[in-house]
Amino acid sequence: MRAPLLRMSGLHKRFGTRVLFDGAELALEAGHGYVLSGANGCGKTTLLRMIAGLEASLHGTLEFRAQPATTARYPEAWRREIVYVHQQPYLFHTTTEKNLEYGLARRGVPPVERQARVREALEWAGLADRSDVPPHKLSGGEAQRAALARAKLLNPALLLLDEPTANLDGNARKQVLDLVTALCIDDHTVLIASHDPEIMRLAILDRLTLAERRIVVE
Repeated sequence: MRAPLLRMSGLHKRFGTRVLFDGAELALEAGHGYVLSGANGCGKTTLLRMIAGLEASLHGTLEFRAQPATTARYPEAWRREIVYVHQQPYLFHTTTEKNLEYGLARRGVPPVERQARVREALEWAGLADRSDVPPHKLSGGEAQRAALARAKLLNPALLLLDEPTANLDGNARKQVLDLVTALCIDDHTVLIASHDPEIMRLAILDRLTLAERRIVVE
């Protein structure tokens, strides 16, 4: 039997006297999409941050591609394969195009290739006409689409999305939902923390007990 792409075991996390997780377990199969739901404050964002190596747990282990580690000693190599998109996307104070290009440049992709890939990603995200726009002039939906396009360009083994449609409505929400759906059916492994009923319709995660269920896109 093939090992999960990522497994978390015996996870313990507390803030002061408040226990957030007490022995939580999580397993993600390669090529599947999952939705993480639960009440505000139940630990969805904290869980994503631990998977991404941005926050440590008191106890417990991570396994990625069957290689064990702890959240306190997070392997640097995993950061190239596990990409986290924040609820409020962080974009550098440059152009939209340069934001998308940054990760590819860090990975040594030649200029001609990365420019072609960035142009394709901008088209995918519906941002081709916003390539020269600085982030502070993007709408909330455009900024989220830029963050999703930047993440897609890195071709992560595991993509973590934290409330991708939060504070969006109307056409902006639909455009982001379309991109999230595309990512989920594009052979990525995706874990989404969300309250959005349209995302919840695709798959269900009851608090922190994962339902082994592929996202179904209708």
